[in-house]
Amino acid sequence: MPGVLELQGLSRSFGAIHALDDLSFTVPASKVVGFLGPNGAGKTTTMRAIFGLLDLSAGAVTWNGLPVDQAIRRRFGYMPEERGLYPGMLVGEQVEYLGRLHDMSAAAAFAAATTWLERLGIADRTRSKVETLSHGNQQRVQLAGALAHSPEMLILDEPLAGLDPLGIDAIGGVLRDLASSGTCVLFSSHQLDQVEDLCDEVIIIDRGHLVIAGTVDELATSGSSRLVVRVDEDRDGNWARALPGVTVSEVTGGEARLVLGDEMDPQLVLRAAMRAGTVSEFVVERRRLSEVFREAVV
Repeated sequence: MPGVLELQGLSRSFGAIHALDDLSFTVPASKVVGFLGPNGAGKTTTMRAIFGLLDLSAGAVTWNGLPVDQAIRRRFGYMPEERGLYPGMLVGEQVEYLGRLHDMSAAAAFAAATTWLERLGIADRTRSKVETLSHGNQQRVQLAGALAHSPEMLILDEPLAGLDPLGIDAIGGVLRDLASSGTCVLFSSHQLDQVEDLCDEVIIIDRGHLVIAGTVDELATSGSSRLVVRVDEDRDGNWARALPGVTVSEVTGGEARLVLGDEMDPQLVLRAAMRAGTVSEFVVERRRLSEVFREAVV
């Protein structure tokens, strides 16, 4: 049965520093959820709390309504930001070993290692030592290890760091497939463009507490309306600067990016642009996740 991870009022202090401050959120099944925040926001501390790697001052972590204990955690997969591999082991043996730690039989662990190394595009390095692999390929090995035992909940700390576009595509495809099959997927990243393309939902924390959460579409369409308008006869966007309730945020290559006040109708902007000349572009623009992030953590 698909599961739901819930964090309820997590608090943790390190001296005077409140790493987690009454943090609550939910990670549903069948979704890829991006877990974002500036450096020091508490993301890694939260992940470690889920796995019981640190004591909480307050709060609870539940899976389908039950407290997360050691037995439930064995059904989770975790890929830490720090490299958790044995450099001198062969790649295939490393993934098999991680599977065996979850009580898989030797045959099942071998089969899982074969499947995931193939799926992640590094089957040809099965007999290579981990230390001979590039950073990106070590990331793939570490993910294969986290997946070997078919976890119901997958938690990844900066899985896209150091990957080239092909590596990002490979891991992104795996995460989407896992979510579509009912797995809960939560991952942190500072690469907001990739998060925006990959995730269904986003959670943003700062200073240990939740500041915003929602689907990528909800966040992209929230806030002030934004337009991209090109008037061929006025490539500096001067036509828009005198319009009430309109802010010209940027003009690049003849394209004027406009932020509209709450009472400003985009149709009025279009009419003003047409009076100024030939309108060759008029697009309602979604907010980028990077904009949402900056506004949330100011």
